[in-house]
Amino acid sequence: MEQTKPKHIVLGITGGIAAYKAAELSRLLVKQGITVQVVMTEAATHFITSATMQALTGHPVLVDQWLDDKGMSHIQSSRVADTIVIAPATADFIAKLAHGLADDLLSTLCLARNCPLIIAPAMNKQMWSNAATKRNVQQLIADGVTVLGPASGVQACGEEGMGRMVEAEELAMGIVAFLKDGESLNALTPSLTLSRWEKELKGVKVLITAGPTYEAIDAVRGITNRSSGKMGYAIAQAAQEMGAEVMMVSGPTALHHPPDVRVTNVTSAAEMFDAVKQHVDATDIFISVAAVADYRVAQTSEQKIKKHDGNLTLELIPNTDILAYIAALPNAPFCVGFAAESEKLSEYAEKKRRAKKLPLLAANLAQHAIGADNNEIILFDDAGEHHLPRADKLTLARALLRHAATLYRKGKSK
Repeated sequence: MEQTKPKHIVLGITGGIAAYKAAELSRLLVKQGITVQVVMTEAATHFITSATMQALTGHPVLVDQWLDDKGMSHIQSSRVADTIVIAPATADFIAKLAHGLADDLLSTLCLARNCPLIIAPAMNKQMWSNAATKRNVQQLIADGVTVLGPASGVQACGEEGMGRMVEAEELAMGIVAFLKDGESLNALTPSLTLSRWEKELKGVKVLITAGPTYEAIDAVRGITNRSSGKMGYAIAQAAQEMGAEVMMVSGPTALHHPPDVRVTNVTSAAEMFDAVKQHVDATDIFISVAAVADYRVAQTSEQKIKKHDGNLTLELIPNTDILAYIAALPNAPFCVGFAAESEKLSEYAEKKRRAKKLPLLAANLAQHAIGADNNEIILFDDAGEHHLPRADKLTLARALLRHAATLYRKGKSK
């Protein structure tokens, strides 16, 4: 049986604060069996040491092209690489690439390469939005360079906006997919060029439910669940990053609302259902993440029910299945469901997807996800199962939304 040749990448690190993320990226790639050769600019060594990167990759780090006997590191390193990844890629280094400059080992290596080039930009939001940077990035895209990111969020300078380097987990997912496909990233982690990352959902109206619901028993007691709302809020942030107009209906949580996301706060399943119905007519994509209570008390008490020695019997009646109702509308939006199971995940999740006639359903084991900051998800659609490996919930939200956006566009084109 023929063995698969191990993949080899050159990881270029330039001088930005996001260089610390390159350490985790290296660890994740090595964990996947990929050989990683790190090449650093002199500026990068002021943010992270070559000793750290050598310890993580098991290979000496290259900084100066003149340290070898013939000064040919730029040729030798590029010839054995399946791809070159620059993470972080500063505004300065992006400008070098766009104009073909080669004044250090890393820029020379990129110019002398005969393999694909991937960059992960990282810079202040004003630098990212500067006309010169935009021209340089568009030139690189035209030259066939794959641009992963950037993301939006709080930056090292304290400002908030587009320019953060994509998290290491998401970059690793994209690079592994790129190496598997040979020419392009797969549907779960597509080639995130500038235009696609910022505009993939531009103008699309997304409605999201998030968090738990609370069903009152009396004035002080109620039925609820352990949902933290973290996944729904992460999806709202990711959708906003991708240019969508986002409306979120949230049950009770302790989370801060994502910036630039309109939020309607509700308590019960009935209130959530009413809020969703108010907004669904103007919705293109509906994502039902909330852990909505299946039942409510038939007769609630306005006063506290006093404790007594005997048993207390409560009659529970079913709440409306919000997702099933929306999916069955004559002009239903593109619907994405969530399923949290405790066993037989694939069997129960696919059964739920088919019963509600959903184009996409995300499922996880509840005992591994509720309240946690990390998770792993399986996506179910007509093509089968797609596994998203364990990562933070924002990384998973971005991957989920890109898959949903791909399916949504295919549906619109029919």
